[in-house]
Amino acid sequence: MNFRQRSREPLKLNLIPLIDVVFMLLIFFMLTTTFVHDRALQVDLPVSESGSAERAELENHVIELDERGEIAVDGERVSEQALAATLRAIATDGRPVVLWADAQVVNQRVVTVLDQARRAGIARIGMGTTPPR
Repeated sequence: MNFRQRSREPLKLNLIPLIDVVFMLLIFFMLTTTFVHDRALQVDLPVSESGSAERAELENHVIELDERGEIAVDGERVSEQALAATLRAIATDGRPVVLWADAQVVNQRVVTVLDQARRAGIARIGMGTTPPR
């Protein structure tokens, strides 16, 4: 018996369909992902009849104030001493600011944060609330 070896074409791995599938998955995950602010503090917003179920938009700065009086600006905890400098830094870009104050926080803490925001030059500041259940 004579076994002859036939010359075979070298195997080629076609990566184009694999790349197409990866791009389709990438597009799918980009479109289905929701982008929300990372919350640094656990804040239960007060209830308001005119409150909205939506959180602050991504282009707004967010100041969080929890019931213990801790403060976070744009998802990063800030000491009370550093709050004025942080507020001056975010006042320069002119974007609106939303204050998420916990429903149980002492009113004086809210007024203190609002005063510091006004002194820093923040002209547009709003309060975050939730609608009634």
